[in-house]
Amino acid sequence: MARHRVRGATFDVGTALDLGERQADVVVSGLVLTFVPDVPRAVAEFARVGSYVGSYVWDYTTGMQMMRYFWDAATDVDPAAASHDEGPRFAAVSGRDPLRDLWTGAGLRDVEVTGIVVPTVFRDFDDFWEPFLGGTGAAPAYAATLPPEQLAEVRDLLRSRLPAEGPIELTARAWAVRGTR
Repeated sequence: MARHRVRGATFDVGTALDLGERQADVVVSGLVLTFVPDVPRAVAEFARVGSYVGSYVWDYTTGMQMMRYFWDAATDVDPAAASHDEGPRFAAVSGRDPLRDLWTGAGLRDVEVTGIVVPTVFRDFDDFWEPFLGGTGAAPAYAATLPPEQLAEVRDLLRSRLPAEGPIELTARAWAVRGTR
């Protein structure tokens, strides 16, 4: 396990499923739980090691409007896209109730779950569409697999569902959870 000291604090870096034998005042996991193969085991490990345990995750189920628009359009064009959609894939960890259940299930007390809403404003449709062409992340990686005609269908369907003029004002929500051992 790697150990780092920065300005009076010590950081031990490990995997979510094995944090070693040390105890910690605080264990924090930022935007990671959706990538952990066994989330309940990871949260139990956080609770075993930390006195205060916190995390935050994107709400892929209903809170990431940009992604919701994309996956709904992609699935309308190509029903197979549904298997790539982060909403259903991460539902067990990306909501208020699932996070509360994970924290209390790991024996943590005084559990609080708070929504954090971030405005995501795009100048126009091109500004909205461009991130989907980068290849990084589930939606752009999926988009990169589409033949040009099908990608154009997704783009055109999205364009028809979003404001035609001016900025596109959406939000992205994350859930933050904390509890004590």
